[in-house]
This record gives sequence, C-alpha cells and structure tokens, in this order.
Amino acid sequence: MCLISFAWQPGTPTPLRLMGNRDEFYARPTAPMDHWRDSPDVVGGRDLEAGGSWLAAKRGGVVATLTNVRDLQLSVPPGAPSRGELVANALQCNDIEAWLSELSQGEALRYAGFNLLVATPTRLWHLHRGRERLALSEVPPGVHGLSNADLNSPWPKLLHVRGALEHAILQQGHLQAWPSAVQRAMQNPQEAAVEALPNTGVGLELERQLSAAFIVGERYGTRATSWLTLDSQGHIKITEQRFGPLGRFEGETTLALPSDSLASMP
Repeated sequence: MCLISFAWQPGTPTPLRLMGNRDEFYARPTAPMDHWRDSPDVVGGRDLEAGGSWLAAKRGGVVATLTNVRDLQLSVPPGAPSRGELVANALQCNDIEAWLSELSQGEALRYAGFNLLVATPTRLWHLHRGRERLALSEVPPGVHGLSNADLNSPWPKLLHVRGALEHAILQQGHLQAWPSAVQRAMQNPQEAAVEALPNTGVGLELERQLSAAFIVGERYGTRATSWLTLDSQGHIKITEQRFGPLGRFEGETTLALPSDSLASMP
C-alpha cells in the first residue's frame, strides 16, 4: 500500500476499520484479491513478481498490511528481499509478537524502508524501518494514517483521508459515512499545493504526482482501493476495487473470513 487510514478501537464491537490504496506500475503482474492457493485460510491480493502482498488477512482475525518508505537517502542492502513477503510472513508465523520483536532487533534492516501493521482483535503493532530509526510499537487507540513516511506523518493526502475517517468515526457515531465518505477521499485525484509537498528526494514533478490520494497515470498509478473491518470475535470482511491505466475501473471483490477460537490469539 502507499496510503492507509485506519481506526483502532480495541474493546469495541469493531476494533479495526481500515482503508488503503495500492500504487504500482501497471505492468507488474498482480493477482486480484482471493483465497491463496498455498494458504487457503488467507485472503488478499498477490504480487506475482515477488510473491508477497500489500494487504492480506487470515481466518481467525489476523490482518497485515504494508507501506513502503520513500527516502532516497535510505541505504538498501544488496539483494534485499521483497517487502511484500513481510505481509505473507506475518500471517504464517506462529508467534506474531516474537517474530516482530526479531525484526525490530535488526532483522528488518535486510529490507528497504517500510511500515508494517499487524492486527488481531485485541492488539495492533506498527513496525517502522526508516533511515533514522527501526522501531516496534503498539498503536494507541484512535484514528491514524500511514503513507510513505512514519505513522501519522502530516503529508497532505494522509491528513485528508485521516480526516475523512475521523469524521466518519467520531462525528457520525452511526457510521453512515463508512466506507463511502472515506472511499471518496481515498479516490480523490487532486494533487497537493507545491508549498505543502514533502521532500523525499524524487524531484518536484514526481512529488506532485505522488501527492494525490488516488494517482492517475498511464504507466503508474493507484491499482487498488481496499477496505476491511475486523470485529471483536475475529470476523473479517474485506473489499478490493481494482483499477487500470488512467484510473479505469476493472472490478470489485468482497470476501469474508470467519472467526476461529481466540484462545491462541496474542
């Protein structure tokens, strides 16, 4: 993913509501969201080039999603593995907290920069691997956003989509604005004003193009908008909308994952 907004409300009937956009080159081979043949308890999109994912969920109430960190000064080890494998690994490990701890103690430095979110009905972890720090933390309750920097970095598009979700969650407790109002914000192609742009080292023209929540292009752009809910019993409902060059709509899939016993959940 390249832009995520989520509401983390542990102890409520729906601890997690999350929506995000995946931006990628259209030529990169991708499988639409579905049950994974090699892991039938997992649903998500699949990167057919490297085998990982940007957002996936596992039966029983585990969700994992990832954004890349865009920083040209961040050193990347030669032969670094695909960051998308982190999503797959999060859903296939037996002890999430121990695995994340191992990553935070240095294993994550094998990868280029990333943010990884892993959620269960009772816990939500954020692992950040950037140039200045490698850190694992539990996300506090509230409405948050992630793009290609750290958690809640005030990039214009992040503030826009986070504000839409805050309005849906906080000002309209009946949640009539979820997911429609947040979806409209996620699919807004307006670019940010020049003075509000971050400086990630890619140059002004590309920085402007990437500042839109929904990127419209011929070779690169927003290929999917996905949203999900995770309830307190571990039930997950997830929807993926897919797009082609110039924002052409290519299809929508909604899947549900039932709950298993929560006894083994962290």
